[in-house]
Amino acid sequence: MTDATHTRMMTAVVTTGIGGVERLEHRRVPVPAVGPGDVLVRVAAAGVNNTDINTRIGWYSSSVRDGTGSAAPLADGESGGYAGPSPFPLVQGADCCGTVVEAGSAGSEQLLRQRVLVRSCMTGLADGVVRWLGSDRDGAFAEYVAVPVSEVFPVASGWSDAELATIPCSSGTAENMLERSGVGAGTRVLVTGASGGVGSAAVQLALRRGARVIAVASPAKHDRLRALGVTEVIDRNVDLAEAMDGERVDVAVDNVAGPGFGDVLGRLVPGGTYVTSGAIAGPVVELDLRRLYLDDLRLIGTTTWDDGVFPQVVSAVEHDEIRPLLAATFPLDDIVAAQEAFQDPGRFGNIALVPRRLPSRGRTRDRR
Repeated sequence: MTDATHTRMMTAVVTTGIGGVERLEHRRVPVPAVGPGDVLVRVAAAGVNNTDINTRIGWYSSSVRDGTGSAAPLADGESGGYAGPSPFPLVQGADCCGTVVEAGSAGSEQLLRQRVLVRSCMTGLADGVVRWLGSDRDGAFAEYVAVPVSEVFPVASGWSDAELATIPCSSGTAENMLERSGVGAGTRVLVTGASGGVGSAAVQLALRRGARVIAVASPAKHDRLRALGVTEVIDRNVDLAEAMDGERVDVAVDNVAGPGFGDVLGRLVPGGTYVTSGAIAGPVVELDLRRLYLDDLRLIGTTTWDDGVFPQVVSAVEHDEIRPLLAATFPLDDIVAAQEAFQDPGRFGNIALVPRRLPSRGRTRDRR
């Protein structure tokens, strides 16, 4: 958190520790200090993601066996961060769209007043350590966030701030999965959980690469997936092998896992690739090693983004090669309702939070 002696104040949602929504406190906190290599971003909108909830409830602990929608919070004091204990108290929020209003050094002044997206997975830091916005350091559930200049990307787009705020985490994660698994023109790709944030981004970004996509989702969401350009959609409740009539794919993008893991693995061609960055239906799965080695399969786990991934996502936005999927917006102080809406199984599209500004007195002023 910021030095408590800092006089400028803002509103933020502070997660005070592992637990339920009672751990989310909307309060006044100091505006973050801007170091020599940083810029201060005035947050216009912040997206809601599974990682926000997972970090708060300690889902990344190896003791958790339930899926992300059903896991109960760990007991207070247990370590549930994916890279060790989370640095509570913490301002969460991995997705940020905003405007640069202060520059920590003369070399970054050209960014002032530019609308930017912040790279959620910060891979350009000077110390070489990868950090996640809102998990390893304070994030975007606030009026302002200070971030290294290497992690802000100007974006020229007609999309709204809330639409842009749905992009960084889900689309960056999806593009990273496609990049690592070598998806290109003509690749046959199976995407499970295709109506979720990462799933719907994977669908669009795979189609952008010229792949042939088979999407798995509940029937109520099939028409919306077809509107994105998918021609083959499968009911998530049916037998996958039967629905695909024995067909196999080159790549399976699976963030669902759980009991269906083996069925998804069975849809790969010999030499095929399974790639994942999550486990919505449960992280502990059964694997028949014979299927893995006899079919020469590749299993890829992805968290850290490759260097070129986020610039590719920004380019896709600027050229309108993907579409924003915004389900609803909420004021920042209504974060509990926003996270409940995010976890609604009927949701299609992402949720964005919009800060309510403090009166001008005592608040940082944008440099104009």
